[in-house]
Amino acid sequence: MAQPHIQLDGLLAFPLTPFTRELGLDLEAFAETVERHVAAGAGALFIACGTGEFSALTADEQAALLRRAREVVAGRVPVWVGAGGGAATARAGIAAAQEGNADGVLLLPPYLVSGPPSGLVDHVRHAVNDSTVPVVVYHRSNGAFTPRSAVKLLDIPSVVGLKDGVGDVELMTRIVTSIRSSESPRAEDFLFFNGLPTAEVSARAYKAIGVARYSSAVHCFAPEIAMRFHGALAAGDDKVVDALLSGFYLPLVALRDETPGFAVSLVKTGARLRGDRVGGVRPPLVEPTAEQTGRLEKIVKGGYALLAALDGAVDGEFDGAAAAGRDGTGR
Repeated sequence: MAQPHIQLDGLLAFPLTPFTRELGLDLEAFAETVERHVAAGAGALFIACGTGEFSALTADEQAALLRRAREVVAGRVPVWVGAGGGAATARAGIAAAQEGNADGVLLLPPYLVSGPPSGLVDHVRHAVNDSTVPVVVYHRSNGAFTPRSAVKLLDIPSVVGLKDGVGDVELMTRIVTSIRSSESPRAEDFLFFNGLPTAEVSARAYKAIGVARYSSAVHCFAPEIAMRFHGALAAGDDKVVDALLSGFYLPLVALRDETPGFAVSLVKTGARLRGDRVGGVRPPLVEPTAEQTGRLEKIVKGGYALLAALDGAVDGEFDGAAAAGRDGTGR
């Protein structure tokens, strides 16, 4: 089987999954969410993945989200969907993605159990089975690969890439180099992604090792900031990158790290502050406190103040700390 040609350019968006007050699936609000991402310039959508609360969804809900996303997108950008869990669940998820005409699948780590590197490759092979839908494997948690086992993924034709959620740049350098220098005819076109939470903070380091693609949760609630950062990084505009990191992203990460699960629930809160209908989060995730929500609002306002200041900068000179406030929140 020949490797499918995959076009995943631009900023990769991971839409939230909106819920009703009773935490049921809200497909109409989801349609609005999908349209906002496309209109804001997302290069591809990855639905029902980490930011979309994959672990909290049923298989029927995932299928419904995929159908609705494809209806709304209507071919304008690729639509990928999450799959994962135990061996049988992951296999069924990939099969359902192919049946639902997804453009690709992000395969999340196995559920609970761990195995040796060879077993992890076998897990991917079992999950893929005889499907032909392109698959990107999520390298994280109990699904972390060694360089040698990562090279073995090249033997599975529909596996087209690896997304890093471990955050070890040295390990990822060895994985990228091992795959690129292998004798496989697929090595040159194999895709790599930075999938760390708030990936912008590590994006420059990952770009330096050949991993330029990344997913942006910020695109869910501050797409203008996310797109401006992505463009500046691609252009090598360090002044803008540094300004947005210091004035927006680093304060955001400091708040995100206060509570487990805020990589999702804080993003949903940001979307609600923007006026989006996304509802709450399903447990075990928890909502930010009123005080944390207030700080998030100040951080976002500071981020947009930075954009306004960048638009008015003269000859590339810009003092991000002065524009955003010395604490980076606009205060």
